[in-house]
Amino acid sequence: MTRSRTPSSSKREAGQAAVLDTVVPVETPEGILLELRPAGLSARAYAFGVDWAIRLMCMYVALFVTAFFGGVGVAFWIVLVFLLEWMYPVIFELTKWGATPGKRTFGLRVVMDTGLPVTPGASLTRNLLRTADFLPFGFGFAIVSMLARADCKRLGDLAAATVVVYEPRITARKATDDVPPIAPAIALAPDEQAALVALAARVPTLTTQRVDELAALAAAVCGDAGRAGPDVTRRVLGVAQWVLGRR
Repeated sequence: MTRSRTPSSSKREAGQAAVLDTVVPVETPEGILLELRPAGLSARAYAFGVDWAIRLMCMYVALFVTAFFGGVGVAFWIVLVFLLEWMYPVIFELTKWGATPGKRTFGLRVVMDTGLPVTPGASLTRNLLRTADFLPFGFGFAIVSMLARADCKRLGDLAAATVVVYEPRITARKATDDVPPIAPAIALAPDEQAALVALAARVPTLTTQRVDELAALAAAVCGDAGRAGPDVTRRVLGVAQWVLGRR
């Protein structure tokens, strides 16, 4: 027995999909289409906390050591504090990982809007503008900007044309060929059928966790609305197989 979907529920699920699936497609100068997944406020805040703890530890260790060298030691410590505050992120962002230790801990990296590695000028710009992001207090402008934009950019990122994204991680992929077809639990509109087929086609290019997240948005098609997990994902892909005519 199938049940029709009301317009309000369709709009609600479309809104949920827009919130969760934050992938931003970009085209490189070579004409290659890339998909970037911007990092949100929470992940970046955690990464900032890790980096701040590392810098504080370096400052305190250096303060203890330079205390034995009088005025010269104090001068050295002041220079070190300046470098840690302003050059620490730049140096790490220009490495092959494109990220500070804090960002690497949470699987993030800084790239240009085109998906290419960040340039020295862009890295300097985005980090020097942390002062503006801090205003009026506690990174207020940065928080407002990141919450208001789908790409989660702060002011420094806007000026430097950079974006902080999740680093793709290779994990076990879900196979779709061995998923048995399942008849949908609700009536599917043509655009919804197309969305399921597109999801099944993207499975080999996504991580297992990402497939589970996207499948949870379509869980209603197999009667699992509000649920998530590998079993739900398998049933959603089963409905995709049914839509493809593999019955």
